[in-house]
Amino acid sequence: MSDKNAYTEKAKAKLDQWNAEIDKLKAKAEESEADAKIAYQKQIDELRDQRDAAEAKLKEVHEASDDAWSEMKAGFDKAWDNISTSIEKAMSRFK
Repeated sequence: MSDKNAYTEKAKAKLDQWNAEIDKLKAKAEESEADAKIAYQKQIDELRDQRDAAEAKLKEVHEASDDAWSEMKAGFDKAWDNISTSIEKAMSRFK
């Protein structure tokens, strides 16, 4: 397996994990009081936007030529770091 394929497979697995974390937050939001539910929903919406951006970057990495993929990887790595930090903060805030 090429480095590019291994990288995209690892990233897809991480995106699946993020989707599961977002689903957990959504479940907590549904059980919360009205004010907390609004805060949860805002956070969930922001996380989904960041996840969507990371997925778009991953698609670009996957579709990039072998010569260009390392450049594309840098953009994805930045999106990856942003959403990882956001999810960690969200999960710690709402535990």
